Amino acid sequence: MKGVVIKGSRNIFLIKSFDTNLYYECPIKGKILKCTQKYYNPLAPGDIVCFEQESPGKGMVTNVEQRRNFFTRFNRKGLLPQILASNIDRILCVTTPAAPPFRPRFIDRVLLQAEAARIPAFLVMNKTDLIKSSCINQHGDKTERNTADHNNEIEERMADYMRIGYKVMYVSAASGEGINELRSAIANTFSVFIGQSGVGKSSLINALFPNTQLKTGVLNEKYDRGNHTTVQSQMIEFKILEDVFQIVDTPGVRQFVPDGVKTEHIMLYMKEFAPLAGKCGFGLSCSHRKEARCAILNAVETGMIRPERYDSFLRIQSELNALKDRK
Repeated sequence: MKGVVIKGSRNIFLIKSFDTNLYYECPIKGKILKCTQKYYNPLAPGDIVCFEQESPGKGMVTNVEQRRNFFTRFNRKGLLPQILASNIDRILCVTTPAAPPFRPRFIDRVLLQAEAARIPAFLVMNKTDLIKSSCINQHGDKTERNTADHNNEIEERMADYMRIGYKVMYVSAASGEGINELRSAIANTFSVFIGQSGVGKSSLINALFPNTQLKTGVLNEKYDRGNHTTVQSQMIEFKILEDVFQIVDTPGVRQFVPDGVKTEHIMLYMKEFAPLAGKCGFGLSCSHRKEARCAILNAVETGMIRPERYDSFLRIQSELNALKDRK
């Protein structure tokens, strides 16, 4: 029989059969699939597998079909790539203006990984109702100026993502703002929601499809960040009239480490950097830090590349170099 992986944990995977439209719990026959040995997890939501039925609702995975694409992150614990989902149409990077705080460096890493995997990605700004809320400065005082500065910074960063070619959507799971537009954007696609803990991925899915009622969490007030509510990637399917929706809700992560990207190739996967590849005075051997006639540094000076994106580039470069030394 053949089916699609819905979710999995501890080598037990929930498979939806294409033949019977029923669900089966299946371990991997022999516990190892040769094509998955180099990954932290052998299978992920979206994988198409062959399995043998052994009893009602039970089976054994015998093979996984070649993936059209897959989205990974580097798992620091296992020192191996972790597959979050496979055979994907698009990545939705969910972020917030506050609660938890806006983290553009996290966004940059997700977008980098999506580009490396050749999967279209766009940004979803959830909790837009908080954009006009007061921000608390380092002394604990609420000030209109601090709020305005914070909002302006977010608007500038999101505008820059649009400038370099990413679609940006503003939504609110709480108020319903932008939910219909988001629903239309993901109709008849296999989409993956990814974001930090607390940004409201599960809440968004509940707002998109009110009958879902995925478990949602509350923010950790002490650290102003989310608690891990979704503990494993899971594919959820819906049908509204003629539209079919397939969504993967992924566990929230606080740090996203890119996987499978060589440091010298980072610029190829950052949209505004890529056209400058090989155009430095030292060609592809340029570190883009202090060399004369560096096309990247010149682009930062002229405003083609924002200083914050350049800083992200350097941080990712340093982080991947450190991981390379650790492996």
